[in-house]
Amino acid sequence: MGQKINPLGFRLGTTQNHHSFWFAQPKNYSEGLQEDKKIRNCIKNYIQKNRKKGSNRKIELDSSSEVITHIEIQKEIDTIHVIIHIGFPNLLKQKGAIEELEKDLQKEVNSVNQRLNIAIEKVKEPYRQPNILAEYIAFQLKNRVSFRKAMKKAIELTKKAEIKGVKIKIAGRLAGKEIARAECIKKGRLPLQTIRAKIDYCCYPIRTIYGVLGVKIWIFVEEE
Repeated sequence: MGQKINPLGFRLGTTQNHHSFWFAQPKNYSEGLQEDKKIRNCIKNYIQKNRKKGSNRKIELDSSSEVITHIEIQKEIDTIHVIIHIGFPNLLKQKGAIEELEKDLQKEVNSVNQRLNIAIEKVKEPYRQPNILAEYIAFQLKNRVSFRKAMKKAIELTKKAEIKGVKIKIAGRLAGKEIARAECIKKGRLPLQTIRAKIDYCCYPIRTIYGVLGVKIWIFVEEE
């Protein structure tokens, strides 16, 4: 068995930055960490809940789907800045959406004296983000599209973005088979052992009628 390491954690401090920026005493560190997790879960649950309201109509990924790439949290003495990096911010641009989200997040914040400041940033190249590609594959599989066709289509979407390599791996009961297996498709270079290579990575679970499938996506963006 080879010893694996998360590509993002492997490159922290070089090509990968932290998504939380704050300082706390050792005895209060665990509380701040749990608070960050609650804030991220609250935002994801809010978007998922509001997406279900419009599930009666057909949803296309490039028009109305909400996919969060990552959430940055910056804490000051009296303010918590939350920056949501999202691929297609259509839902959060609706009137009253930010105010409603702030009320939900305020319940998750431990201190009453701290106020929330939410900012939305649209990702410039959505198909350069592994989370968006994973959401696209999940959307296709839930619509009974062949997993190979969904993976190849996701590879084609990356042609619009300037990347040097991409790898997609999906595992589980593919096509409803009794025995689980893994399928992989790769295009371009993917230097996982090079620290100066900027690689984006995500692990995404997909719930289907046959069980849970796991999707892993590596994207080689550039080399510094």
